[in-house]
Amino acid sequence: MTHKIAVLGAGKIGEALLGGMLRAGRSPADLLVTVRRAERAQVLRARHGVEAVDNAEAAKTADTLILAVKPQDMAALLDELAPHAPADRLVISAAAGITTSFVESRLTRGTPVVRVMPNTPALVDQAMSVISGGTHATERHLAHTEDIFNGVGKTLRLPESQQDAATALSGSGPAYFYYLVEAMTDAGILLGLPRDKAHDLIVQAAVGASVMLRDSGEHPVTLREAVTSPGGTTISAIRELENHGVRAALIAALEAARDRSRQLATGG
Repeated sequence: MTHKIAVLGAGKIGEALLGGMLRAGRSPADLLVTVRRAERAQVLRARHGVEAVDNAEAAKTADTLILAVKPQDMAALLDELAPHAPADRLVISAAAGITTSFVESRLTRGTPVVRVMPNTPALVDQAMSVISGGTHATERHLAHTEDIFNGVGKTLRLPESQQDAATALSGSGPAYFYYLVEAMTDAGILLGLPRDKAHDLIVQAAVGASVMLRDSGEHPVTLREAVTSPGGTTISAIRELENHGVRAALIAALEAARDRSRQLATGG
């Protein structure tokens, strides 16, 4: 028996999920997409072989609906889906800040809803997707959601009360690293390196450090101390980072991201 999955709002993350499901062995015939522009539908059809439908048809036809629209567009989408989506549909929300209760309140009573916060490394199958079940989501629904999102990286289950914090750390997290690489590249230029060479040095350092963090099992403090010789170059740099309050600034930045995630849930 086939299980149809519809991705509503096939932007970058939505298309990444389509690709992940196809690579995992799902047939294009079992996947649907909804998009606003006809030319985008043509691109997705040519690239992935999937059929583009409208939101009402997706709600009527698919067994699982993945809502991958912007947070500010979610209320209007749910209002459009509500008359057509029966209570046995699994609805997966992948919009930052949107709670399962927000989705449940706009659909048929008893609809299972799962909240997921992926991040943009889904485009290269290195996402971290944080999963939380709503009131009516069962273990089967959560496992099915994990199966979908494992196609583009890793998944982690958390209570929904921790989703805003996870959004601040993981959902927005890649941007912080890009910001850091940008700043370090500028520093490399100031120190006399060509931009492309500075970029290559920093990116490889970041990749290597990430792999060591992931695979060594060591605490980041231990790994940092291994690079930090007494009276050496690294400790001089770290002293300046501490003098400029970089650690405190990062904590404040993540608190701001968490608070913004909470605001999005209320339409702010």
